[in-house]
Amino acid sequence: MKHAAISMLCAIISCPAAAFPVSVESCGRAVSFDLPPSRAVSSDVNLTETMLALGLADRMVGYTRISEQRMVDPEFQADLRGLESLSPGYPTRELLLGASADFLFSGWNYGLRLGGEVTPDSLKPLGIKVYELTESCIHVGGKPKASIDDFFNDIRNLGIIFNVSERADALIDRFRSELGSIKAMIPPDGSPVKVFVYDSGENSPLTAGRYAMPTALIEAAGGENVMGDIEKSWAAVSWEEAVARNPQIIVIVNYGSVSAEEKRQFILSHPAFANVDAVVNDRFIVLDYGDATPGPRNIGAVRRLAEGFWAKSNR
Repeated sequence: MKHAAISMLCAIISCPAAAFPVSVESCGRAVSFDLPPSRAVSSDVNLTETMLALGLADRMVGYTRISEQRMVDPEFQADLRGLESLSPGYPTRELLLGASADFLFSGWNYGLRLGGEVTPDSLKPLGIKVYELTESCIHVGGKPKASIDDFFNDIRNLGIIFNVSERADALIDRFRSELGSIKAMIPPDGSPVKVFVYDSGENSPLTAGRYAMPTALIEAAGGENVMGDIEKSWAAVSWEEAVARNPQIIVIVNYGSVSAEEKRQFILSHPAFANVDAVVNDRFIVLDYGDATPGPRNIGAVRRLAEGFWAKSNR
């Protein structure tokens, strides 16, 4: 009976009967699927955009933590309008149950929290499978430093889970091709540009460490994150540490109630930064939240960084 039901569903959603069951690795866990999810929920802007880039809107019951339509890239807004905003905050068990969700694409500190209400273990008894954002796995175990391959791994695994692997592979190929064209912008004999990422904070800045996606984006664009030796994802550091590393460029992450321009003006007026190269030469690059977190906008972010790093006027 079970296999007959699977075959019937696969006929409806065009999945080969031989394709399932499948299993993928998620933060060291093996997650198995007897058939593709049909009532999926995504958590946060970048994860929602990843699912929409794979054409999975028809497999989704809704999304969370997107409080305004404008937070989403224009490329995906038409698809987003066809989905329900389940909550402007992160999902709860009650919310997922109420939506009859069968799948959650989330991540640690993107809706999942150690010891919190929503975890893969807490959702398992409810019949809700969880796939965790690869970049976020550092919060529950060891992993290599952040890489764009983390994002490609998520695309590949979602392709397996939803039986759209050909679509996933084509998307990865397209992104790799775009990265290849960006690489041509980087002088082969140029020294890496020294970059500091400023997320937020006045008393102490929150910045990207070794395991946060901006480190991977900066390196792909021919730069070096001056805080890339910090063995954390995002971390608060001292202004003195940032100044001592004398970044040539400051990347501002644009989100929240404090605008990117307000953040820029704060740094420009900060006495400690007066003699830092990035301030002396007024070299700032702004990335939106969706650019700086793992998702489809990463490739465009690498291009924007490379243009800022290597434009003729900046060499």
